[in-house]
Amino acid sequence: MNTIDVLLKSLRADAPVLQVLVGAFWTAVVLDTDPPRCGLASTLRPATHPGGPPVPHAGRLLEHSGRELTGWLRSSSTLEASIGMAAFNALLEVDEAACIEVNAEDVILARGTGRSVAIVGHFPFTERVRRAASECWVVELYPRPGDLPAEQATEVLPQADVVALTGTSLINHTFDDLISLCRPDAFVILLGGSAPLTPVLFDYRMDAVAGTRVVDVPAASRPVGQGAPFPQIRGKRLLTMMREEWS
Repeated sequence: MNTIDVLLKSLRADAPVLQVLVGAFWTAVVLDTDPPRCGLASTLRPATHPGGPPVPHAGRLLEHSGRELTGWLRSSSTLEASIGMAAFNALLEVDEAACIEVNAEDVILARGTGRSVAIVGHFPFTERVRRAASECWVVELYPRPGDLPAEQATEVLPQADVVALTGTSLINHTFDDLISLCRPDAFVILLGGSAPLTPVLFDYRMDAVAGTRVVDVPAASRPVGQGAPFPQIRGKRLLTMMREEWS
């Protein structure tokens, strides 16, 4: 059973869908609960869609329950999978008592200073990690100067003491392949607004998960629908769940 199937099987709740917003950078699913709940995920959309619309049911998504939308996380359409990830994060019961308010950057620097670090995805803190690590590889689907193309993950991940994987690896279905490349003794963290804050991932080689909890639905969903990148999305808390106690 792959990780996505395990995550979906772990869900217990369901709720009607109040709103689906597919923004330029982020996707939000708002559930019709009391109070409303919202989940976020990166918007991954294909450059073209010659095989038909990437979301065939667009315009009728509110006819689906939250649980039904989570099943789209299995979709080969990355745009449908983005909606599925946002729905999953909306339905997920997060144990905030098991989380700490520490940035993923701080965790990576604490574990990776003076060591070899591989980061899948180009994050804003990349240059700071490069200065602190003995070796730092950044693997990116669309490489920037100094980054490596995605196919070189097979070369660098097995060398890394610390590996940071983007939560979008669940959306584009590369998570299982990437995690299989990590050394058994490596410290591995899943991070980003898409990353689900669930201890289920600790059974899949994660040592930490750094994700997002929406605490003010209107403040978060409104910017998403208006094309906001992550820093412009308000009404959220950045939380990290650790396998072992943070020190």
